[in-house]
Amino acid sequence: MVQTVLIYSMGEVIGDGLIKLPFIAGLRAAFPEARISWCAAKGETVYAGPLKAVVAGYVDEVILDGRNGARPLDSLPWSKPFDGRAFDLVIDTQENLRRSGVARRGASGRFISAARHARDKDWPMAVTDRLARLLALATDGQGAPTPLALNHPDALNAAETLLPTGPTYVGLAPGAGGQDKRWPLENYFELARRIVAKGWTPVFLFGPDEAEDAAVAAREVPQALQPERNRMDGYTAVKGPLLVIALARRLAAGVANDAGPGHMLAAGGAPLLSLQQDRRKSVKFRPAARRLEMLVAEDYGSGMGALPVDAAWAALERLVTGAA
Repeated sequence: MVQTVLIYSMGEVIGDGLIKLPFIAGLRAAFPEARISWCAAKGETVYAGPLKAVVAGYVDEVILDGRNGARPLDSLPWSKPFDGRAFDLVIDTQENLRRSGVARRGASGRFISAARHARDKDWPMAVTDRLARLLALATDGQGAPTPLALNHPDALNAAETLLPTGPTYVGLAPGAGGQDKRWPLENYFELARRIVAKGWTPVFLFGPDEAEDAAVAAREVPQALQPERNRMDGYTAVKGPLLVIALARRLAAGVANDAGPGHMLAAGGAPLLSLQQDRRKSVKFRPAARRLEMLVAEDYGSGMGALPVDAAWAALERLVTGAA
């Protein structure tokens, strides 16, 4: 029986941390009684920061300190990774062979390593598929990534208050880290107007640095909701990724660029239309949504503006209605 699990990585910034959330949820589902430890060998991970509340109940411990493989000297035989602790199951998610050797020393039982399989001809290109493969190997094919089931009561209450049961909510997340990854804001407005005409309710999700865009959206589509603005719900401490993931469970579908909000919506379980800039990245960093439609601007021309509203609307309708 597996009682202790160690997940070994080099660390996670926000994008990495978000894309791995369905893997973490699937891991907990596969080992509901185990103590799950997460080692960020380089000493930094968002699971000890911005996503700490999100992974509560899924990850029991985050290991940041110690000679855990980040440096070459950590491989010396007298070095003791993880303070000499041993785990029933170790899943090594990184692909460096030297570091994998360090992770192996923490396994008293099974050891599953991406570094071992990364040279296989059928090793997946997509990060989500690689994690799914590791989870399947660790569970003899029984485990799979799954949406997070948040157990944070304030987050659940906030989401229910902000998006009460009744309307068909469709999330729209126009933001992205770089302007070249953004579908034009006007196109999101056009989608929102079509959503309203369909009798559904558009829900804009803007980040804290997008106040100007949020104000324009309020003028252009006054029927749309913006649950993160001017809040009076009594749970204002719930914000950022935790709130978006909680809101995702109340959406019939969501639309997002290739950016963090898309991975948040996928992690929360929303069917997702992902708008991508180029084909290669769309494969490697595909969101782990339970139902996914993906449009790539490169297939239509140059730049995100080439991606037509009609194609996005058709894909979104399929997601909301459940059509094949």
